[in-house]
Amino acid sequence: MSATTTDKYPNYSPGLEGVPAGISSISEIDSDRSSLQYRGYDVHDLAEQGSYEETAFLLIHGHLPTAAELADFNRLLGAEREVPEAVYTALAAMPKHTHPMDMIRTAYSILAPFDPDYTAPSTDHAANLRKAERIIAKGGTMVANGHRIRQGLAPLKPNPSHTTAQNLLYLMRGEEPDAKTLQVLDASLTLYAEHGFNASTFACRVTVSTLSDLYSGVVTGIGTLRGPLHGGANEEAIRMILEIGEPENAQAWIDDALATKKKIMGFGHREYKKGDSRAFYMSKVAKELGIEKGVTKYGQIADILEKTMAERKNIFPNVDFPASYAYYLLGLPIDLYTPIFVASRVAGYCAHAIEQLDHNRLIRPKQIYEGQENLAYVPVAER
Repeated sequence: MSATTTDKYPNYSPGLEGVPAGISSISEIDSDRSSLQYRGYDVHDLAEQGSYEETAFLLIHGHLPTAAELADFNRLLGAEREVPEAVYTALAAMPKHTHPMDMIRTAYSILAPFDPDYTAPSTDHAANLRKAERIIAKGGTMVANGHRIRQGLAPLKPNPSHTTAQNLLYLMRGEEPDAKTLQVLDASLTLYAEHGFNASTFACRVTVSTLSDLYSGVVTGIGTLRGPLHGGANEEAIRMILEIGEPENAQAWIDDALATKKKIMGFGHREYKKGDSRAFYMSKVAKELGIEKGVTKYGQIADILEKTMAERKNIFPNVDFPASYAYYLLGLPIDLYTPIFVASRVAGYCAHAIEQLDHNRLIRPKQIYEGQENLAYVPVAER
């Protein structure tokens, strides 16, 4: 935006940057302290000491579950993991080159009318909580079995005793994951679950503010996350790391990238000036995973890039950077990284949709018009 334009419209902020668009009690991003809290709890504590299930419960119900509540919630999620056969039929009908993000977006659209609370009013809080629980339960199932369908394999039945991370990995691979794999994936799901009024969450809130339903809000969120300026950074980050290849190549690569003003994927974030709080713990477990698997080169490449970017640009990694090589070490297909993000973030989408509907006001911002005015209509024969 030119200086002339910003002078002309002093109250206009391109991209709505820095403009408060609502009041929420779901999460708080503190840029100065590089901290992120979900309903008052530090995300590091949730990722290190809790579980994705505890986090999802916290987001949609507003408090951390007791042991009994968590056990009930886990049983409920386990019982709700399976999806209607119609979802698989639709996914199988899609072209084999379909991106998994398009598959999971479509899957949620097809799933909606099968929800027992589908016809409940959009303002019914109790019904929305039940919908949210089903949406959260089925996300990993649809991502993993969608991947199987794309490979020409039959979908697998979820095991009701599995956690969200276990379910996703088991369905994808057909075998039980090891403990370290579960720890890393579960931590990433917790860290990805919620992040304030980001583009996709805000889009979800805009949708439900019309009194549309929870599923429509989630589908809107996924469609927004599909764009490379929002989702997909973890996919691009691992491609960058693989291009570098070995630690001895990293310094020359980053020197050249900075000299030629090449985009360094996985670094910087509009909300964080001193580092993405989620990246700190994700980096820790990603590097631990590399040591356990005997593949430390990606962590070494990361160290070189992080040090150089901090020293020369004062720019720090966001959560997508360590998640990218953690997912690669886990053997996850690169084009599933963002759909796995979706399987986590639906908890945040649902929490925001419910909060919006509980205190709803249609979201309808103003625009600045710069087009022509008062033109005379000319009949078509005279144009």
